[in-house]
Amino acid sequence: MPEKSHPATLRLSTFLPFRLSVLSNAISQRIAELYDREFGLSIWQWRVMAVTADTPGISATEIGQRTQMDKVAVSRAVAGLIEMGYLERRPSTDDARRSNLVLTRAGIGIYELIVPLALSEEARLVSALSEREQAELARLMGKLAKAASPERDLW
Repeated sequence: MPEKSHPATLRLSTFLPFRLSVLSNAISQRIAELYDREFGLSIWQWRVMAVTADTPGISATEIGQRTQMDKVAVSRAVAGLIEMGYLERRPSTDDARRSNLVLTRAGIGIYELIVPLALSEEARLVSALSEREQAELARLMGKLAKAASPERDLW
């Protein structure tokens, strides 16, 4: 009689996708506390603002692709930012079915207030690593990004 094989055991504490997700959430939440408390923005709204500031005229679909956010999260964030007066939709001159998103003057003002806070928190986090470790982390993240998304760059 053949021996029964045991199913593989998944230990979340050593499972890379789980660990990266938890770490990402912890880092995002820490920074989110700053802009939520000061500016009433969600993580998703801030991400949409940051991507739109980096790429004015981007579409909601492109934001979803670039951030790996699902369509519902992008749509809610965009709607909330438009309601707050931080974002506006402009019709695309290239494609009537598409609209381009841009930060309003108020949105740019909020963005410019948040960026130093976000950069300061990033600096605080990476200060736990030596310069060599920071370079190695960047290199390893690049390799993982390429393995996870070989068809297109993630950043």
